[in-house]
Amino acid sequence: MVNRLPQKLRSDALDNRERILDAARAVFATEGMDVPMREIARRAEVGPATLYRHFPTKQALAAEAFTEQMYACHAIVEEGLADPDPWQGFCHVIEKLCELQARNRGFITAFTSAFPRALDLAAGRERALNSLAELARRAKDTGALRPDFVLDDLILMLMANSGLHSTSTNARVAASRRFAALTIRAFRA
Repeated sequence: MVNRLPQKLRSDALDNRERILDAARAVFATEGMDVPMREIARRAEVGPATLYRHFPTKQALAAEAFTEQMYACHAIVEEGLADPDPWQGFCHVIEKLCELQARNRGFITAFTSAFPRALDLAAGRERALNSLAELARRAKDTGALRPDFVLDDLILMLMANSGLHSTSTNARVAASRRFAALTIRAFRA
């Protein structure tokens, strides 16, 4: 559940909130979702009480921190659906989701399982998964996607892609692109 802002925050409170979100985005992207809230507060240079006043739970913080990535995820899936060739659209989605995950380790973790009760993430996840299911159905109808493909295969792919670890984002992205190419070959009929 996302913590809604009151109509007017004091400027210092608004600054604190933005610093918390910036720190959370940075730490979730590089280290994933297991970072303690106290560490996020430390990196934002606020006290834990300030962090909890703005975001009472990690779910609330994650939902707010990942809003942009959720929009990016939806845009990727919509681009795939808009492609006149469903197989090419499906491949585009795999490539781009793997890259999104390589650039932001925390987002796909939150998207796939970390906070299933975070309402904004759950609703966004459900919408994206429904669109992905539609794209997969179209790709199957063309005969390009394996007939035994199920949506859980895509979730498994994302979970496997999350296992790519490297100190540099560029190395993770390169490995992720290779993994996406191998996965696409495995999904082809």
